Amino acid sequence: MPSFYFEQVFQTALNGIDQNVTGPVLQLAGVILILSLLYAVYEAYSNGGDVRALGVAGIKYLVLGLVFINYQQAFRSVNGMFNGVADYIYNTNGIGDVIQNWLNSVSAYVGQQGLSSFWTLVTGAISGLLDVLLILVGLIILPVSYTLFTLAYVMYGSILYLVGPFVLGLWPSKSMGQLSRTYFVNLMIFQSWGLLYAILQVLITALQMNSVNAVLGGNGVLNAFVGSSQMILLGAVSVLFSIAIALIPFMASRLVRGEVGSTVSAMISGAGLYAGMAARTLLAASSQASSSGPPPAMSDPGSPSPGGPGSAAGPRAGGDGGARDGGLAESKPPIPPSSDVAVSRAGSAGGIGASGAVLAV
Repeated sequence: MPSFYFEQVFQTALNGIDQNVTGPVLQLAGVILILSLLYAVYEAYSNGGDVRALGVAGIKYLVLGLVFINYQQAFRSVNGMFNGVADYIYNTNGIGDVIQNWLNSVSAYVGQQGLSSFWTLVTGAISGLLDVLLILVGLIILPVSYTLFTLAYVMYGSILYLVGPFVLGLWPSKSMGQLSRTYFVNLMIFQSWGLLYAILQVLITALQMNSVNAVLGGNGVLNAFVGSSQMILLGAVSVLFSIAIALIPFMASRLVRGEVGSTVSAMISGAGLYAGMAARTLLAASSQASSSGPPPAMSDPGSPSPGGPGSAAGPRAGGDGGARDGGLAESKPPIPPSSDVAVSRAGSAGGIGASGAVLAV
């Protein structure tokens, strides 16, 4: 018999489904299997008489026929293999289900000493009120998270159990067999939930967070909370357990699909993006602060820099001097000499003649 509570609820759900639903589902799945085999024969014929594909489809048909005859036992056997590993881990810690044991211990502690601790925290004004809120959230969210995890486990498994014959019936067909492979992936994800829950219990036991006495003593990883009140410690640990339980489905999906590396890369790239945005914001703020100082002094427009336009336009010095008395004269580029103009006109005429647009005489 399964050891964990959610596994026991799932077995109860399977027994209820087998009473009225599993029989008609398997009959309809048998029809889908026959149609899929016929479609596989057509695919083999359309590919030029592929005998190998036809033989593979026939083997798949025979395997699925045997599975459908004993579908209830086959599904429970697969589930039992994973539950056996989880139950072995369950029996190694010596205290049973760690989360259930923690909930029972916290309930007993709150019933004995928790009420006086609540009253002491309430009298601590705003800080005491915040502590009470943390404790209440921690003591409420853990049972809710555990219950939601149990319901999600039972619902996910029941859907896979009922939809499995329909999807597996498409396996002989080469074009529609992708749905069956996707079903196998989801089945492995579901079965790994119990394993990850058992591994979580091993981690909690190794970190000495499996009992109220170990947590209140500040042992293991909780040395950083030494000096906090006892109720705050219990609330914080309950919140940590709730987060760990909620992450089990996401971790199982990532592990089975092999997306752990891409997830870590996405997290690193996101951190780099935010760091770059923060750096650009700081640079923009520093540049605005430096530009808010006094404006630079305006240079004299009548004293051109060495090598500037004033030195190149020597003959216009008198005109510029007269214009300086009335105000700033509009700067214009120097007029090239007439020889340069003639040379440029001759070059342009030669270029046009070479292109065939104008005939030079």
